[in-house]
Amino acid sequence: MYLSLLRKFPLAALILLSQNLMAQQPVAQGVEMADRLRADGKIWVVVAVIAAVFAGIILYLVRLDSQIGKLEKEIKNQKKEVRPKTQDIDR
Repeated sequence: MYLSLLRKFPLAALILLSQNLMAQQPVAQGVEMADRLRADGKIWVVVAVIAAVFAGIILYLVRLDSQIGKLEKEIKNQKKEVRPKTQDIDR
């Protein structure tokens, strides 16, 4: 246990020290691209594309979950059908 703490301490120290280095500098004028998209009214296109991609991922996961559920039910049914047959063979 003592040895594992000695191995973890340098890693924890490096992670804590690097937090200051990963901070971004504040932008005084704002983000140019976002301001331009807002001004042109195209920000809603970006929002719509992100929402469409997110909705597609959610629909895919729901569909995949239902397919996996069907496969699990089929496997359960097959196991129930196979068990009585194997018990007859053992006797």
